[in-house]
Amino acid sequence: MSKLSPRQRKVTRLHRISHILDKAIPIPGTKGRIGLDPILGLIPGGGDTIAGLLSAYIIWESARMGVNRKVIGQMVANVLLDSLAGSVPVVGDVFDVTWKANVRNIELLEHHLNFTPENKKVNTLFLIGLSVVLILIVVGFTVLTLALVTWLWKNITGNN
Repeated sequence: MSKLSPRQRKVTRLHRISHILDKAIPIPGTKGRIGLDPILGLIPGGGDTIAGLLSAYIIWESARMGVNRKVIGQMVANVLLDSLAGSVPVVGDVFDVTWKANVRNIELLEHHLNFTPENKKVNTLFLIGLSVVLILIVVGFTVLTLALVTWLWKNITGNN
């Protein structure tokens, strides 16, 4: 039985998070699967924030492993699209079921790790900037979702 390297353990952990978020639950009678991401998305603001933080963690750890900036940009774009669509109540949750940004990001990570040296030095300033961008994305879409839900509630109930 071989021991996994620290890098392999990290990828395994990220893969597990991705699986839980995007495809942990089989849909009865189909080959399809959903994860907690669209379920959490049903909780206005808070659920998308939790899912967004976990998605951001996958990207951040990928950057720490030395995945190149272009691939990190693709990962951020996947999460941005997921967050943008997810901020629309109901429609966003349906989109979450099919898009699976975290699975896409793990596929990008696993593919590009083949081209990334295990001990590649990572630019600390890049990690700090990436952290700021990811936090702004998560917080921004949380605020957007809460504003949209509040606006819808006021218009549905007539409370202006």
